[in-house]
Amino acid sequence: MAVFTNILVAIDGSEASDLALKRAVDEAKVWNAKLHAIYVVETGLFTSLPADNTVEIMYRVLETEGNAVLEKAKKAAATSGVALITHMKQGHAGTEIIGLAEQEKADLIVAGSHGKSQTDKLLIGSVSTYITAHSPVTTMVVRS
Repeated sequence: MAVFTNILVAIDGSEASDLALKRAVDEAKVWNAKLHAIYVVETGLFTSLPADNTVEIMYRVLETEGNAVLEKAKKAAATSGVALITHMKQGHAGTEIIGLAEQEKADLIVAGSHGKSQTDKLLIGSVSTYITAHSPVTTMVVRS
């Protein structure tokens, strides 16, 4: 029987990631595990744009959104009696999630099956696929 001591949940503010957070909180309670949440600002989305103030403004908007999502997650976990350690990263979401899992020695990664919109569904869906394909850590994909 697997025992999880350190859980990482990937969140983006979508319904699927809210369900993933809820499941990760439940798992953390069952196993009395530490719980981490990661929000990744996908900088790859900006590579084809000209390097000007527009990119910086877009990044700041996504970073502000990420901080709000992480704070909301922290409050939701606390309501359930679980302390949540939050992490904001930038880069390729799948790579950053796996990298943080390795850094924090996570033994379970929880992710939603897709993101906020139809476009995000393609991006975030590919993130959960990337994680399950490349992570040496047990991964749970929560469907909405």
